[in-house]
Amino acid sequence: MADTTDTPAVGADTDTGAKRPKSVRVVLLALMIAMMLAMLDNMIIGTAMPTIVGELGGLEHLSWVVTAYTLATAASTPLWGKIGDMYGRKGTFLSSIVLFLIGSALSGMAQNMGELIGFRAIQGLGAGGLMVGVMAIIGDLIPPRERGKYQGMMAGVMALAMIGGPLVGGTITDHWGWRWAFYINLPLGVVALVAVSAVLHLPKKRSEARIDYLGAALLTVGITAIVLVTTWGGTEYAWTSARIMELIGIGVAALVGFVFWQTKAAEPVVPLHIFRSRNFTLMSVIGFITGFVMFGATLFLPLYQQSVQGASATNSGLLLLPMLGAMLVTSMVAGRVTTNTGRYKVFPILGSVLMTVGLYLLSTMDTGTSRLTSGVFMAVVGFGMGCLMQITMLVAQNSVEMKDMGVASSSTTLFRTLGSSFGVAIMGALFNNRVQDVMSERAGALGSKVTEQSAQLDAKSLEKLPVLAREAYQHAVSAGTHSAFLLGAVVAVVALAAAVFVKEVPLKGAGPKAEDEPDAPATQPPVVEAV
Repeated sequence: MADTTDTPAVGADTDTGAKRPKSVRVVLLALMIAMMLAMLDNMIIGTAMPTIVGELGGLEHLSWVVTAYTLATAASTPLWGKIGDMYGRKGTFLSSIVLFLIGSALSGMAQNMGELIGFRAIQGLGAGGLMVGVMAIIGDLIPPRERGKYQGMMAGVMALAMIGGPLVGGTITDHWGWRWAFYINLPLGVVALVAVSAVLHLPKKRSEARIDYLGAALLTVGITAIVLVTTWGGTEYAWTSARIMELIGIGVAALVGFVFWQTKAAEPVVPLHIFRSRNFTLMSVIGFITGFVMFGATLFLPLYQQSVQGASATNSGLLLLPMLGAMLVTSMVAGRVTTNTGRYKVFPILGSVLMTVGLYLLSTMDTGTSRLTSGVFMAVVGFGMGCLMQITMLVAQNSVEMKDMGVASSSTTLFRTLGSSFGVAIMGALFNNRVQDVMSERAGALGSKVTEQSAQLDAKSLEKLPVLAREAYQHAVSAGTHSAFLLGAVVAVVALAAAVFVKEVPLKGAGPKAEDEPDAPATQPPVVEAV
């Protein structure tokens, strides 16, 4: 590590007029590429899935191509954060990139659906480290006051991935073949790998403590059970089925055991003391609800626009442009304002209000709602989520000590991931039940038969329906989205309540910390060698 008297700390306060080293801008670009890899993957693969099934077969295992990736990502997220805290951020992050690229290469070479599912799990393990590593390294490099600006950029990357993923996936699959949907990760990943290896120089760590393997195992079992319950419940198995009840029992037992063991472990995977910070706990709640709302909205809005408003499914990513565009702009503005003022409490409150209002507006849509009107409603939700997306990570990181930066980043990411799983499952169950009820009411036995297998019909299936059934389905989808978004609005009120109780602790560089502000730990960024 460079001598601290000669090398300035990266991320010097902008108030001093110091210019950020070029090497750090290169690292930040590499981090954005890594974030893009993790976010783009599922979006691209979703578009390529019909082609993959056509070549490899195994339609009955199709859902596992996504589920294996999601499970591995969620289960590995806390472990990557803890390992980074114990043994150093750089090596851990590089390992996650390498693992993700190995999984990508193997997935592209898969010869059957079983191989693809296994290789996707390897990819997911790497993706968990990518998401956590990016946020934790930003936490190491950038002082809290400036952090909002760069985390706002990361939220922008996330929005771009959601918009561009289906378009990129469709283009690659049509012109190069589905295997390139995986191979495209390799050159981008190598660029990120080389840039981080050459330019990023963080202090090396070596912990004498051993990894908490029992805690890691209990947490993995608990998270796996939760994700499987939310994935299978109401689709593969009835919510009251023996399999779902078994998974719920296993999940609860594992998580209770995990919490108990964390109080005994020498080096716990998730140190429970971080939850003593009121702000950290509140940000975990807000992050969970943001994930709940965002992924629920991205699932049902395209379905509504295609089924009710007659929009084309070809460019499905563009259907969400009003929401994601608003989210992108607001994230960057919120980050810039936070950097300039050092204040942030207004954003969780404003974001929660806008998200609640926007979801309520979306719940009022019916078969006569115009695309312009629905676009405005989506933008309101986007503005709300833009205020929340990275501010939650910023405040969570500002609420813990530097030694816990990794577990703070991974825990916040995990809560958002679990929120998305619950959002898709609960809003999906509500949507499906409402659609089936309305179809039975309006189209009788024919309506029940149409939605017997699935309440979500694609454009081709919809075109084949008789006029009566098609009109009934449009009303059913309107009713289903009304129920789903109304639930989302109610849940978003909880985020507003949590935001009100956030204690605004001035970020580093925004002035001295008051003596009665225990949530503001010393978070002096490490010295980073310039290249």
